[in-house]
Amino acid sequence: MRVDTSSRRRGQELEEALLQAAWEELVRVGYARFTFEAVADRAGTSRPVLYRRWSSRADLAVAAIRHHGRHQPIATPDTGSVRDDLIEMLRDASAGRAEVAVLFSVQMGEYFSETGRSPADLRQEFLAGRRQPFGIDQILERGVERGEIDPAKLTDRIARLPTDLLRHELLMTLHPVPEATIIEIVDTIFLPLVRRDA
Repeated sequence: MRVDTSSRRRGQELEEALLQAAWEELVRVGYARFTFEAVADRAGTSRPVLYRRWSSRADLAVAAIRHHGRHQPIATPDTGSVRDDLIEMLRDASAGRAEVAVLFSVQMGEYFSETGRSPADLRQEFLAGRRQPFGIDQILERGVERGEIDPAKLTDRIARLPTDLLRHELLMTLHPVPEATIIEIVDTIFLPLVRRDA
């Protein structure tokens, strides 16, 4: 028999437990089979506890995705080289985001149909106010300061190119991106576009 443990948890502690349970359930079954009842069971609480915070399963799913994004940051490396920083960042992002790519591309189809929202909307929820994913903005700013990157060549779209290409690979393969592909993104595609002319 399930024991209601919500009486022993309050405030932020309870909300963290609920959102973690919602994330785990979303990853396990996908949005099509995502229910308040299953999340409540996983969290060891009751459905009314969830309904007091989120009015629909779509709201709960988005809150869980936002919560997971906040608690799974990708470190911003500082190796002294924009090339090495980018490779390390993309490597870490690939390892840490494969699960999210599977969720977005395979398991959230019914969410998009139900809400009329897009994968780009959901990605914004996941990133939740960060300037650029994975700290790439800091890496590029340091590259400009060191004279490795020409700021005149660094448009917004070009600045997003390494992470856009990584995300494309993750969504297409549903697996971490191979090291050779990451190096190709940095050395063959990105750096020739932004490197300061000799």
